[in-house]
This record gives sequence, structure tokens and C-alpha cells, in this order.
Amino acid sequence: MAIEDDDRPRKKVTHEIGQDLSLLSVEELTERIALLTAEIERLREAMSKKRASRDAANSIFKS
Repeated sequence: MAIEDDDRPRKKVTHEIGQDLSLLSVEELTERIALLTAEIERLREAMSKKRASRDAANSIFKS
């Protein structure tokens, strides 16, 4: 009984900065862009929260 590719769990998409992109398909590149875009948004949200926390602390200590 042959195992179909669709039955196998998909390998989680990861991206390494500087990775050789020549072997990736257009679909794989599109997945990477979506992955990295979501990560950028997550980083921006974390940065925003940290700034708000820092600004709140600064306002307390500058009084």
C-alpha cells in the first residue's frame, strides 16, 4: 500500500535569512512572503506594546 503525498503531514514552512531561493517554486516563495509578513506584523505589535509600557513607566518616573 503506497503512501500518498497528501496523507503525509506537511513540513512546517520556515525561512532562513540569506537562504538560496533558486530551488523554491513561485508558490513556495509566496508562502515565505506570507510567513515573513505575518512575522513582521507580530514584531511590530510587540514593539508597540514595549513602547507603550516604556512610555507609561517614563511618565510615572518623570512626575
